[in-house]
Amino acid sequence: MRWEGNRESDNVEDRRDEGGGGGGFGFGGGTIGIGAIVIALIGGAVFGINPLTILSMLSGGDGPAPQVQQGPAHPPPASDQGAKFVSVVLADTEDVWTQMFQRGGATYHPPKLDLYRGAIRTGCGAGQSAMGPFYCPADQKVYIDLGFYDTLRTRLGAPGEFAQAYVIAHEVGHHVQDELGITRKVDAMRSRMSEAQANAVSVRVELQADCYAGVWANHSQQSKHWLDPGDIESAMNAAAKIGDDTLQRSAGRAVVPESFTHGTSAQRQHWFSTGFDTGSVKACDTFSSRKL
Repeated sequence: MRWEGNRESDNVEDRRDEGGGGGGFGFGGGTIGIGAIVIALIGGAVFGINPLTILSMLSGGDGPAPQVQQGPAHPPPASDQGAKFVSVVLADTEDVWTQMFQRGGATYHPPKLDLYRGAIRTGCGAGQSAMGPFYCPADQKVYIDLGFYDTLRTRLGAPGEFAQAYVIAHEVGHHVQDELGITRKVDAMRSRMSEAQANAVSVRVELQADCYAGVWANHSQQSKHWLDPGDIESAMNAAAKIGDDTLQRSAGRAVVPESFTHGTSAQRQHWFSTGFDTGSVKACDTFSSRKL
C-alpha cells in the first residue's frame, strides 16, 4: 500500500499521554471496577460480544451516556509513522465519504479518531485497549490503541498495512451508519428484542460496516491507485481472522452461533468483497438480505 506522501487528517487526536483514570471507570452513570472490566474483556474475546455492551449491562444499562471530561487534544508528532499512517487512511475515508454523501445530496461530518494507550474515557464509557478499535456514536469518535496492530499481525495472523487500513475503514463504517440514521433505528429495534434476536441484528450491523469498508476501498483505489497486489487479500484475511466462529475456536471454545455479534469469517469476507466489487452503498443492505 503506497500511502506515504498523501494528505493527513486533521481529525486525529493524540491522547496517549493521558491516564485512563483511577481504579474504576464511569459507565452509564455508574462506576465499573477492574473486575467487571475483566469479565467484559473475556466475554468479548470468547463470545464475540462487544465489551462495551457487557459493561453497560453490568452497570445497570440504559442510562444516558456520561459527559466525558478530557483535556485539550493535540495532534500526534510528525515523526510517528504509525500515527501518520492512521491519519492518511482516515483522511482518505473523509475524501471518499464526503464525495459519496454529496452525490446523494447530503453532508458528511467526519468522525474524530483518538489514539490512546491502555485505557480511555469515552462518551460510551470506559475504553480498554484489549477491546480492540471501536466506534462510539455518543461522541462520534473512533478509538484505537496502535498496539492492536501488533496483536493483529502476531496473534491473529493478519499482517499487512491494508489489513490495518481495513480495521479503520470498518470503524468509520459504523460512523457512516450513524450519519445515515441506521444506528438509532437499530438501537430502538434491539431494545425490544431478546438477547439472541439482538445479537442477530448486531451481526447485520457489523457486516454492513464491513461492506462499507469495501465500498471505501473501491473508491479509494479508483482515485489513488495506491494498492499493491495482495493488499485486498490481506484485508480479506483480516476479515477472516476476526470472524466470530474463528475467534471462538481460537479461544478453545465451542462455536455458538446464537452468541455471534459480528458474523462468521466467511460472512465478513463476503460483505467486504461485496462492497469492494460493487462500490455501492445500496449493495450493503444487510438488513434486507435473506442470506448473509
